[in-house]
Amino acid sequence: MATLPRILELERDSKSSEVIEEIVKMEKKIFPKHESLAKFFHEELRKKNAGLMYLNLGGEVVGYVMYSWPSSLFASITKLAVKENHRRQGHGESLLRAAIEKCRGRKIQRICLHVDPSRGSALSLYQKLGFQIDKLVECYYSVNRHAYRMFLDFDQ
Repeated sequence: MATLPRILELERDSKSSEVIEEIVKMEKKIFPKHESLAKFFHEELRKKNAGLMYLNLGGEVVGYVMYSWPSSLFASITKLAVKENHRRQGHGESLLRAAIEKCRGRKIQRICLHVDPSRGSALSLYQKLGFQIDKLVECYYSVNRHAYRMFLDFDQ
């Protein structure tokens, strides 16, 4: 029988350090050094209004989503990543939906995120779940590497 993926919220306990270390390894492998939060992951998670959900498949962390909600007005999806050999299986969508539901439960009015326009799969996923392009932010990631700022509003 196949192991079903489970989305778990990171708890602040002794087991969390193992999960965080797995995620930091993913972060280093997936994102360019200047985009990686690997060095700051622990600091990000210590913030009062930060959350992390991860997808566990047979004891392996295969993806994660990090988000924050600075106020009741908006939240930000800071990171969404899935290991390369687990992509195109709906894991990113499941993680994003879970984060959206967490934000909805906190009565957030808007969720924002940034995405590189050349990352077509990510852009398509965000649009599929209702995110709209707000504007192009030039040099967001680096010189000559821009980002779309996207948002998802909830009906009040």
